[in-house]
Amino acid sequence: MTAPAARSLVLDAQALSLLLRNDRQMITRIEAARRTGVPVLVSALTIVEAVYGKTDTARLHWVLSRLQVQEVTPADSITAVRLLHDAGDLHGHKYAIDALVAAMALRSPPPVLVLTSDRDDWRKLCGDRMQVKDV
Repeated sequence: MTAPAARSLVLDAQALSLLLRNDRQMITRIEAARRTGVPVLVSALTIVEAVYGKTDTARLHWVLSRLQVQEVTPADSITAVRLLHDAGDLHGHKYAIDALVAAMALRSPPPVLVLTSDRDDWRKLCGDRMQVKDV
């Protein structure tokens, strides 16, 4: 059985980083989503996590203009705390940003597809509530 087509595409830090570096495979995935009307979402936190000193600022602004940047809300914080608790009391920086991005993804129109390099973390946090694909 195949998974239903995604209605939301969420990028984690590695996915955004690849897009910023003009990775052809990532560009193809984003363009495919755009052609089918699937919004490409990125958390404001993901931007901070993905950008480093050599990131071209003009490219960053151009890429972000083509994505839907999502704010972190107080409700996301509460949801993230619950996700961390439910996943076995995970804590610390390693999981905090992923949990907040997962909370944003969970409030996005389902089914949600997440492009990530941290597949195991997303499975711990969200189980089967969204599709997770490696970048």
